[in-house]
Amino acid sequence: MFDSLSDKLQSALGGLRKQGRLDDEAISRAMREIRLALLEADVNFTVVRDFVAHVRERAVGEDVLKSLTPGQQVVKIVHEELTTLLGESTSGLRLEKFTVILLAGLQGSGKTTTAAKLARLLRAEGRKPGLVAADLQRPAAIDQLEQLGAQLDIPVFRTDTQDPVEAARNGLARARAEGLDTVIVDTAGRLQIDEELMAELERVAAEAKPQNVLLVLDAMTGQEAVNVARAFDERIAFDGVILTKLDGDARGGAALSVRSVTGKPVKYASTGEKLDQLEVFHPDRMASRILGMGDVLTLIERAEQAVAEDEQAELEQRLRAGQFSFDDFLGAYKMLRRMGPLQGILKLIPGLGKQLGDVDVDEKQLGRVEAIVLSMTPLERRSPLVIDGKRRQRIAKGSGVSVEQVNQLLEARKTMEKLMKQMGRGQMPALPIPGAPSAGHPVMSRRSSSGRKKKAGRR
Repeated sequence: MFDSLSDKLQSALGGLRKQGRLDDEAISRAMREIRLALLEADVNFTVVRDFVAHVRERAVGEDVLKSLTPGQQVVKIVHEELTTLLGESTSGLRLEKFTVILLAGLQGSGKTTTAAKLARLLRAEGRKPGLVAADLQRPAAIDQLEQLGAQLDIPVFRTDTQDPVEAARNGLARARAEGLDTVIVDTAGRLQIDEELMAELERVAAEAKPQNVLLVLDAMTGQEAVNVARAFDERIAFDGVILTKLDGDARGGAALSVRSVTGKPVKYASTGEKLDQLEVFHPDRMASRILGMGDVLTLIERAEQAVAEDEQAELEQRLRAGQFSFDDFLGAYKMLRRMGPLQGILKLIPGLGKQLGDVDVDEKQLGRVEAIVLSMTPLERRSPLVIDGKRRQRIAKGSGVSVEQVNQLLEARKTMEKLMKQMGRGQMPALPIPGAPSAGHPVMSRRSSSGRKKKAGRR
């Protein structure tokens, strides 16, 4: 979502980084570019005006102008102000012995799927969640919630009634009886805000008495998301926001505006359609991503979630011993896939997002690599040195690739094993380690100029 904004902000600040001394003209030029970048990202005009004013005021201060690295100081200021704009600090849920969470929002914002995602996330944190189906307006809403609950093995409580208040009451009572400690109530939405929707929400909230009221906003709607948030806040004072579709092509205006305009923090962000793609929203980490600084903490958290302790310990022990078989490759590959799309993972590495530029990661090519490995026998995966010419031909035929591609993979494994042995002995690698995958790598390719234009047009 933030790719276009990120590129423009980094471009605006890039010139300042290189300057040993700043003057009013350089700062004014950078502020103009920052203002344009934010406005083009559909950020609220008032928010942009205040943001640029705060950055300029701090950028012309003595601490910056007398600094040995004034350009870097300005980048630091922009990062701090961007973090403040996004919410300063992470805002969690109010959790009690028995916690009720009410989800509100317009139809199509992803409310029902978000309810299931949130339940999964809370269960991973040690809670015992359940889902209450109180959306009686959309015909398929209850069935959808039940299917999602079945996938996650999380109970869903439905009632054969046309009264959402009764549905909420019965669902909460059944959740208590089953010993659950967290209940997420999925309420009805409309295509637009109307009196009937708000009155129904007020009645359900009065019955459920939630500790947390969360507004689900579609980040793709841009400025309209801010207007929706204002309207909901006037009738049901919500506690925070869950932004959905943050992985889309929207320009990011909603994420950057909603906290400043409503005063309500963004608590969670949905980064994909899968049920495990809901993250706690960290303003400082998001600011770092937007400015191309990466996000190491999120990368570590994803790795910890994707890798079991015994898998991690076993793989680490083998790598330290300088052993890297194709079984190890398969294990590492599966761990990586559990962490999410590879393009997104690479962008979390500091400095790598900028180096990638317009390079695309070909995940289909990764699938072909996996097919080559799976075409090997257990002995060949365990002891790659036994793979001779005939075996290479059979592996190529079995995986639908050329013998040359099989040879490339075998050579890559040798290189990795050699590198692991050197690192295991505490030596500096004899082979250069690139900071980023090159455009010539088998899984990397550059987007065509027409593709870039098309993508830019969508934004």
